[in-house]
Amino acid sequence: MPLASVFSSIQSDRVLLGFDEGSAVILSKEPACPPLPNAPDSHQERRMKILLVDDHAIVRVGLKQMLTDAFDQLDITEAGTGQEAIAKAQETTWDLAILDINLPDTNGLDVLKRLKALRPSLPVVILSFHPEEQYALRALRGGAAAYVTKDSAPEELATAIKAVLAGRKYVTPSLAERLESVPAQAAGKPLHTLLSDRELQVLSMIGSGKSVTEIAAALELSVKTISTYRMRLLSKLQLKTTSALIRYALTHHL
Repeated sequence: MPLASVFSSIQSDRVLLGFDEGSAVILSKEPACPPLPNAPDSHQERRMKILLVDDHAIVRVGLKQMLTDAFDQLDITEAGTGQEAIAKAQETTWDLAILDINLPDTNGLDVLKRLKALRPSLPVVILSFHPEEQYALRALRGGAAAYVTKDSAPEELATAIKAVLAGRKYVTPSLAERLESVPAQAAGKPLHTLLSDRELQVLSMIGSGKSVTEIAAALELSVKTISTYRMRLLSKLQLKTTSALIRYALTHHL
């Protein structure tokens, strides 16, 4: 059952933490995080602290149930906006953050950068409805330890979490291939893949119907700055009007 189904029909079965080497690629590095609370070498009871960032309450409920079934001794704190997530990261340390890309006040990639600036050792798993080709490479470059889509099986999210808590990165085979071929992909890519993270964020907000003034307020930038981004987008995407930008964003599911 994909994760998207879990959110509407919360499962009670325990999620298995084992994984098939053929279904994912685990990129190893030196462990930077504490062991799982139920690991055999744990000498004392310790609750794993997870920061769960998603703007949909029903998604958070489903994820909390899945995580509780999969792991022991959890302390899960929720955040519904990017600003709330940043505030909670400033208050205390976390063992793991699970972060959505689409947030009501800012883009998840921007939140990712700010979280990593505040807590460089914090492992962040991006969980998004967007397919890998849209944001996964940007997320990994921004410091994410894993990128999992919400239509994945619950076992895949559990596997990704287990990997990053052990100090490794988690990528699917298809994403691993993209990572290997990035230098050779200059030609033939959609124009929006060449945008900066901020330009892509502004394009996404334009596509959602927000005005220049609303975007400026949400990003805490001047209207003039957002207007400049809009002009850059028109130039880089070879478009002429804001309506064309909206159509482009909707067509490419941005």
